[in-house]
Amino acid sequence: TIAIAKGGTNAYVVEDLLGEPIEKRKFVTGQVLPRGVSREQAGLSDEIPDVVLLRGERRHGVSATEALAEMGPGDIFIKGANALNYGLGIAGLLIGHPTGGTIAQAIGTIVARRIRLLIPVGLEKEVGWDITDASQRLADEPEGPGPSLWPLLGDIFTELEALEWLCGVTAVPIGAGGVAGAEGAIWLACFGTQEQIEKVKALGEELAAEPPFAPIP
Repeated sequence: TIAIAKGGTNAYVVEDLLGEPIEKRKFVTGQVLPRGVSREQAGLSDEIPDVVLLRGERRHGVSATEALAEMGPGDIFIKGANALNYGLGIAGLLIGHPTGGTIAQAIGTIVARRIRLLIPVGLEKEVGWDITDASQRLADEPEGPGPSLWPLLGDIFTELEALEWLCGVTAVPIGAGGVAGAEGAIWLACFGTQEQIEKVKALGEELAAEPPFAPIP
């Protein structure tokens, strides 16, 4: 069983697993937005239900957290993240829901039943501070505004893992940021055979045609 919780990154995972496009902006619960931009303005909603696959076949009418009742070792629960300490193998999840949202419903069963927690997260979410420490600092300010931060352990899957799996190369981050649309970009040096490097180039050309997740209002 593969259970995919809602999220921006997970919307792309769903498209590839289903082999068909979905309205990705309708597969999100929480989302980070610029100041002054609402979910409605960005066209975001949670209208599309969670996706649960049993031996490759989609199970309708079952949420990702409901599917956990029948999951166990060898099954996979997929949840995105908002922050990353790649070197420490820790992700961070911003929590705005008063009872912890999806991860609070899921984590106990995931740990108890040894379900694999797969965390697809972009390297642009790397933060230069220990996520566990940041989480504790927020917890020490109980009256502070804004979300809390949940440190999350699991199988972290970034562009580095994707390039290794898809193209066979070893990718190394060598730069970040830019202007004119390159804000948030990550520069990667890829090492491999000429054939593998050509695969990377072809993949880059394919991804360059991907439209923005949401238009700027």
